[in-house]
Amino acid sequence: MRILVCNDDGVHAPGLRLLADAAQAIASEVFIVAPERKWTAASHQLTFDRALTLARVDERIYACSGAPADCVIAAMTVVMADARPGLVLAGINDKANVGEDLAYSGTTAIAREAAFWGIPAISLSRMEHAIDRSGDRDAIAQLLVTLWSRRARWAQEGCWLGVNLPDSLPAPLATARVARDKIGSAVEVLEKSTDRITYRLRRGRPGSSVADDENARLAAGAATVLCFCWDRQIPLAPDVLGAPVGSDKMPD
Repeated sequence: MRILVCNDDGVHAPGLRLLADAAQAIASEVFIVAPERKWTAASHQLTFDRALTLARVDERIYACSGAPADCVIAAMTVVMADARPGLVLAGINDKANVGEDLAYSGTTAIAREAAFWGIPAISLSRMEHAIDRSGDRDAIAQLLVTLWSRRARWAQEGCWLGVNLPDSLPAPLATARVARDKIGSAVEVLEKSTDRITYRLRRGRPGSSVADDENARLAAGAATVLCFCWDRQIPLAPDVLGAPVGSDKMPD
């Protein structure tokens, strides 16, 4: 059993090492391929416009000059090309990833990229300021053991698990509704003239929550576990398509 651990907070982030240490509970070999630096809202970008480098930091630990999703590709095609991992773990991110972070998060992108390769994946994030608790290793290891032992129920083609951990561990596991709590929803205008406006995105999120969503579950002390799939679609009703393209006929 081989596990790949990646993150978007950088190769020296405490959450990365904590997750890799906990992963030893289910794997004989744990590899780390992580970015050289911290990325914020990196999403699923890939680097095509320049050459990338992999620097060996320690045994089975590599720093990649690219984005978080680049790290997964580097592992699959270079570092672990001889025998790909059976599981990819992303995180532990230093803030919760909820709601619209499905699109913005580099942590989530790592798990999604693994799903593109047909490999089961789990992304893990945690409430801010709680990430550097090395004493939580056993609780996180038990969580991984539990989720991996039940993989037949969630590790379907195109799917991955998104986990958010509360401040205190161990914690009960709960599913939840996806929250709506968008980052980047406001700006600070720094300078303004007739022809030019300088502004900065405001950090943080509104903190909105409704009953039974991710934020509500986390606030109650539970760890949320959601299953996401990239290759599913909502069927369109026939009358949405209407007449053929170019036809003058309007749908009834």
